[in-house]
Amino acid sequence: MTMIINPSRFLTKGLFALLITFATTVGFAQQSTDTGTKQAIAAGTSKTWGTIDGVKFTGLVQGPSTATADLQVICVFEYTEGDIFKSPPALPAASNGLIHLDEALKGRLTELRKSQQFDGHFLETFYLDLPKGTIPGKKLLLIGLGNRADFNENIMIAVGRIATREALKLGVRDFAFASDLKDAGVDSKTALVAANVVKGMINEYRTQQLLQSQGMTKFKPLKEIYLLAGAAFFDAAGGGIKDALATFAPLP
Repeated sequence: MTMIINPSRFLTKGLFALLITFATTVGFAQQSTDTGTKQAIAAGTSKTWGTIDGVKFTGLVQGPSTATADLQVICVFEYTEGDIFKSPPALPAASNGLIHLDEALKGRLTELRKSQQFDGHFLETFYLDLPKGTIPGKKLLLIGLGNRADFNENIMIAVGRIATREALKLGVRDFAFASDLKDAGVDSKTALVAANVVKGMINEYRTQQLLQSQGMTKFKPLKEIYLLAGAAFFDAAGGGIKDALATFAPLP
């Protein structure tokens, strides 16, 4: 079974970006800033939080190993030994999407990180063209978050930009995004993370639309972005996404 690996590593300065969302997988994070929702939300639940620039933004209670999309985007910190497996602070294995993805890839995610083929430096990217039957997503993009000790929610604006820019380069019509912060044992404010990702992504998409109108780039328009969220944080993420969408006026 062949896995084609295409690493691309770069840092980018602020422009803007298109949309998508925050994600962690099903379950509550220990010592979390978020209290989560007490309402039971079933795995597979979906909800469209809004549409902008012709792109539908659909929340989905699913992990990156099971979500169906042309491209799956996940976020990963710089590697420390056993980081996604130590619970707490990481989510327990039963509800940890990074562990599920690593299992679906037969340990390849951990191998890439441990061997430093993918360092996880801030905004570093690593692309995998997956063999059929690995996960429902045909392609996988890793985006580095840097040193976990330096994390703050504001960096997710840049992460949203990169996710959108790379999705357009790959020519996909839809993609799923998982920030995987709580899975990796890093506390965060769900609504703020979701809002920042959305702001970055919408701005990037509009930047790329402007460049295309000037004949400086070419891409297929996006149709839908799946906003992955754990059941406990689905409503909080949705609130952040709706708030962010409301800050953008329709294009003339």
